Amino acid sequence: MRSALLQLPDARTVKERRVVLRAAIRQLERAEIYLDAVGYMDIGDREADRALGRLRSDLRSLEDYLVRVRGALRE
Repeated sequence: MRSALLQLPDARTVKERRVVLRAAIRQLERAEIYLDAVGYMDIGDREADRALGRLRSDLRSLEDYLVRVRGALRE
């Protein structure tokens, strides 16, 4: 079986697209854990804290978007 992750986007079936989106969502969930770890380090820099907040917000927005896209795909 060919890996959906290694397929060109135009060559993927709906099922393969769902697999790729799920993998992307899982990676974003892992990224959120790493951002939380950085936040707990309490760097003590306002600009770093603001950037961390923006990253968290962007990460959640992207994850929400991918979840909606994946949910809209029908086989």
